[in-house]
Amino acid sequence: MPTFRRGTKDQGEPAEEDTPADDTRPDFDPFDPNPDPSYEVKAEDLLKPLREPGSGGLLRWRRQATNAPIVQVENAYITGKLDLRAAELEYLFRFERCRFEQPPDVREASLLGLVFRKCWLPGLKARNLRSRNDVRLIRSKVQVDSGGRVDGETTVRRGGDRERGVPDAAVNLTDAVIEGSLVLTRTEINYARGKAIQADRLAITGALLAYRLEAGGEVRIPGMRAGGNVNFSGATLNNPDGIALNGNGLEISGSLLCEADAYGASGRRRFSANGVLYLPSAKVASDIVLRGARLTVNQTGPIVVSAWKTGDPYVDPRPALNADRLQVDGNVELSDGLHATGTIRMVNAHIGGTLRLAGARIKVLRGQAEPYYDRALHLDGSEINGDVEATGLSVEGQLRLADVTIRGNVLAWNAKFLHADRDVFSARRTQVSGNFHLTDAKVAGTLRMQGMHVGGNIDLYGTQLSRPQVRASSSFSVDLRTSRVDRNLVLTAHRGRAFRADGGVNMDGATVHRKVDLTGAELHSSGQHTIALDISDVQADEFLLLPGLPPEGKVLLRRAHCGTLGDEPGLWQATGGVELEDFQYDALTEPISLEDDGAVERRIELLRAAMGGYRPGPYDQLAKMLRASGNEEHADTVLLRKQEYRYDALRSGASVLGPGIRVWSWLQRWMVGYGYKPVRALVWLLLLLVIGSVYFQWLSGTCTDSELLLIDGKRCAINADDSGLVWSSALYTVDLLVPIVDFGNKNRWHMDGLDRWMGVGLTGMGWVLATTLAAGMTRMLRRNGG
Repeated sequence: MPTFRRGTKDQGEPAEEDTPADDTRPDFDPFDPNPDPSYEVKAEDLLKPLREPGSGGLLRWRRQATNAPIVQVENAYITGKLDLRAAELEYLFRFERCRFEQPPDVREASLLGLVFRKCWLPGLKARNLRSRNDVRLIRSKVQVDSGGRVDGETTVRRGGDRERGVPDAAVNLTDAVIEGSLVLTRTEINYARGKAIQADRLAITGALLAYRLEAGGEVRIPGMRAGGNVNFSGATLNNPDGIALNGNGLEISGSLLCEADAYGASGRRRFSANGVLYLPSAKVASDIVLRGARLTVNQTGPIVVSAWKTGDPYVDPRPALNADRLQVDGNVELSDGLHATGTIRMVNAHIGGTLRLAGARIKVLRGQAEPYYDRALHLDGSEINGDVEATGLSVEGQLRLADVTIRGNVLAWNAKFLHADRDVFSARRTQVSGNFHLTDAKVAGTLRMQGMHVGGNIDLYGTQLSRPQVRASSSFSVDLRTSRVDRNLVLTAHRGRAFRADGGVNMDGATVHRKVDLTGAELHSSGQHTIALDISDVQADEFLLLPGLPPEGKVLLRRAHCGTLGDEPGLWQATGGVELEDFQYDALTEPISLEDDGAVERRIELLRAAMGGYRPGPYDQLAKMLRASGNEEHADTVLLRKQEYRYDALRSGASVLGPGIRVWSWLQRWMVGYGYKPVRALVWLLLLLVIGSVYFQWLSGTCTDSELLLIDGKRCAINADDSGLVWSSALYTVDLLVPIVDFGNKNRWHMDGLDRWMGVGLTGMGWVLATTLAAGMTRMLRRNGG
């Protein structure tokens, strides 16, 4: 016979006989579908001792301090209906190794506690239950009979049988109040065509402990309030075409734990959810932990929420985790071997601690038509007060973090972001207070960080990016347009692994307060846009443009400005050339010494080859930088070569006047260095003085005009009154060469024929050379005075 024990009676209450236990019989197996009839006990018989004599109503038992108010039933097959509905009994009901023919009914009841251990139940009706202690379902099985009669809450019903607002669940704890903990450890609850558990607005003073729970059907706990932890570690929730865990608006004063459970001899067991984890507007006072969890949603199955069928491109219709507006005061740990098939979505969430994704793997089905709906991680508008740790994170799909605020660091070493030919990482306008580290990562797709603000460094050490998204306007692997970096932007090699961007890097309009470093970088470009590096309008203290290989494509440095420029020939040998309009730099990391003429020539040749044509601005900038560093001679050399290339460009564009321009350029270059070599003008003046003196002394003709005054038998004075003149070819030549000043010779001697043309030529050359000399002296005096 089954064992039935209850606590001691109050004085004056009639005594009752307990059914003695038969210790020689084996324990009843409640999970045998064909129970032994010898263990049968009627539910009415169990309740008889609790009924008021003569009334049929349940006895309101008032215990004394010495009583143990426990009703314990062991090894029983309970037939009929255990009906405790609306009962007010200060008893703790404990059932162990029992099988129930019908679901126990404790709706609206007030009990001291309720325990089922190693029991089999066809359901449990506990709506509006009030328990003064724990409610426990331990190592039990709840199996709703889909072929049984219609039951208002626990059996499968046709659509026409369902009453609006009446729950349809295997275990119904809607609006229940448990002044202890709810324990579901190692229990199996199956109701594939309904809800496994329905506990809307359940209030638990203690914890919800569901270690290794197995639920077939939705576990529904929206609006639940728990004073301690909610622990589903090692649980298996299976509702493949719906929501596995519905925690909409729940409030947890402790942590939400859905991780692996390693307790016991059976070994480690993961938390597993086949269906959506639905936690919008949830509030958790401590941590959310899904370490090692396995989350799966059928990527081609039905969309379970009607609002996700709207076609809105920002909706994720098949998420593994939906936690919009989540508020967590501690950490969120989706790490250490977590596997998710479906989107991890936490839009507009608040995380008071760290978001850990280290060692996780997230995968979504690649969309084939817009909107693609292939976001793997969606955190738009969220606020994270700690770090984002993503070391070893593997993602197949897009990571979207637009308008996210991260008050710590983003740390991702050895990560894999795979979403080829699309945006794999989109973090527009995101703010990171610390550093953004993406080291030794493998990225397929575009890293879109437009408008991002990072308070420390952006470090992409050794990261390799391939197969960027190709748009009509761009096809860059890294997009950092208008971003702001308060320290360094580093895209360099790391431990022998080069930073490589197959689609190039775009930093247009970015502001970097310290250094932009591309040491050892390998930059390529797409065939459509052919831009390997765009640093247009970038502002930084220092540029270290030292790529490991010449960039394959164009390099754009238009309107960029840096305090110090570090470069190497490989930069200027970019296959698509370098655009340098209005590029400004104040100094070089390796200054050019005053004696190193070859360095200046090499830099000039690199500039010319990189631009592929004549543009004056880059030469002016180089000369300005050299002059600011005190290297005046080399600055003049740069400007001289600029003029040479200018005339070459003019000559190539003028088919008729080309030869004349070429001659004029040659004369200016060799005679006066285009005005930048004034010493040459002085040398030419001296040379012309010698030539003129020799010519007028020995090679010019003799005066034969009888009407003029002949002096020294060779030269004639214009004025007959100048009988005291003495001919000097040197003084006459000086008077011709020096403009403005009149030494009293050139207008007093008569010249005719070739002599006259020689004088005109010397006068013209004198004007040109003297003007050049004066301009050079003026520049020198201005520099010395300024």
